[in-house]
Amino acid sequence: MRGGHRLGRRFGWLWGAYGTSALGTWLAFGAFPLIALRVLHAGPAEVAALSSVGAAVGAAVAVPLGPWVEFRRKRPVLISMDLVRCAALLTIPAAYALGVLTFLQLLLVSVVVAAADITFRAASGAYLKTLLPAEDLLVANARFESTAWTTTILGPPLGGAAIGLLGPVATVAADAVSHLLSALGIRAMGGHEPHPEHPEHPERPERREPPRMRAGDLLHGWRHILADATLRPLFLNTVLFNGLVMATQPLLAVLMLGRLGFTPWQYGLAFAAPSVAGLLGSRLARPLATRFGQHRVLAVAGSLRAVWPVGLAFPGPGTAGLLLVIGIELGLVFCCGVFNPVHATYRLRCTPADRVARTLSAWAVTTKASTALLTAVWGVLAALLGPRTAIGLAGVLVLATPLLLPGRASTQLRADR
Repeated sequence: MRGGHRLGRRFGWLWGAYGTSALGTWLAFGAFPLIALRVLHAGPAEVAALSSVGAAVGAAVAVPLGPWVEFRRKRPVLISMDLVRCAALLTIPAAYALGVLTFLQLLLVSVVVAAADITFRAASGAYLKTLLPAEDLLVANARFESTAWTTTILGPPLGGAAIGLLGPVATVAADAVSHLLSALGIRAMGGHEPHPEHPEHPERPERREPPRMRAGDLLHGWRHILADATLRPLFLNTVLFNGLVMATQPLLAVLMLGRLGFTPWQYGLAFAAPSVAGLLGSRLARPLATRFGQHRVLAVAGSLRAVWPVGLAFPGPGTAGLLLVIGIELGLVFCCGVFNPVHATYRLRCTPADRVARTLSAWAVTTKASTALLTAVWGVLAALLGPRTAIGLAGVLVLATPLLLPGRASTQLRADR
């Protein structure tokens, strides 16, 4: 019943599994830095390395996993990645209970979880494309986006309360359990998934011989993206936008919690409350795309989301400054809530089924690696120029990202296929 937006029992299990693991991730938001600071007494450099190096190395580890996923059944891969994340995270409370927890273990777990996250996303995108018809992909991605913003609203406050009562290690255990429940949910989906190499598979990959890792497979996702006249600008746009926005988050924390004197709860409120706008934007994405077309939504939402970040360089102390940050984040998050599901749907529709896992893996690896690099670069700029100037510089560069959005002619051509 597509008119009633019923996507079937199997999608329902997949959606529920996604929501469960997303809630667990947000419950444990900030847990690793807190463990490093409060339990291991790490310094600022070690905490920064935990965030940037862990993500970057995890992205590098995930590079060969994209081709590996492409020629395997996706549902077992999803279950395996959930179980890998669960097992890795459970080592943290276990080591803490035994009194043997180290910073190196935190770093290694962050690498494993980052690599498993990228692989899970690549496999889930490829699986979703075979699970649903093309006309339902936007509905599905809008539901995933709505769920992501809902868990963003609920997770950090609940996690903060749990950390206050039980400590940060407890939220890591909760995150591990959420991945276990996600694996059980995906297992409960049932149904038959032909092997990608099997003749019964509806859109099997072109390669017929038994799957073997080749050097060329590692770069196939990037080659496909860069050779596509529509995906290439969209890729550059999202990677640069996400990297610049995320690079300013630590600097904004330094500015707000340090020089401007905001309390931790005020800082948390400034970024949790605007998530409601993301939920609203994701609910409007499909109606807007239906009425105005995917290209216009991508162009307008992608351009509007770029005008907000530069304003984060100007908040002052007190209530007025806090309200300015909340207002800017409301506008930014709303535009992202509209843009993200349309972008995810368009990317899936423009990618052949035999290339989805490698393409999504390459996309995620580049995003994580570039974010880690830009975060490090902007940390140096903040040390030289001050956090407010560095934030403003990133905002000015973000203003140029709409120039990288795909043109109307190529977008419309691909959307109509």
